[in-house]
Amino acid sequence: MTSRRPPKPKVQSVPNAEIQKSENGAQLKLIKCRPKLDYLLRSRCRLAFVIISILAMLVVVRSGINASRGYALVATQNQTQELEQENERLRIEIAKLKSPLRIKQIAHDELGMDVPKKMYFSHE
Repeated sequence: MTSRRPPKPKVQSVPNAEIQKSENGAQLKLIKCRPKLDYLLRSRCRLAFVIISILAMLVVVRSGINASRGYALVATQNQTQELEQENERLRIEIAKLKSPLRIKQIAHDELGMDVPKKMYFSHE
């Protein structure tokens, strides 16, 4: 048989007890004690606060990154639009430079070339 001892009762010492006498002569013990703090709850609250703070910072950083990407996208779209306009302007300039009337005028004025009045074909 194993003998089990009953658990010892926990005795709490009262370090800040004061004894005062009341008006009728009875002694009263006034106990001043601090409320017990729940350190586990306090540490869990700290941990929750740290986690929530980190998550909030991540949200702020992510929204900042998204905003900067949006600005970069708008800048790229503006650059694309400008390049498309310049491309269209260059196509129009190419069409003007290829026109037969312009080529004929340059041949006549600058090179001294004329269209022959009579054409001769030979069959060989």
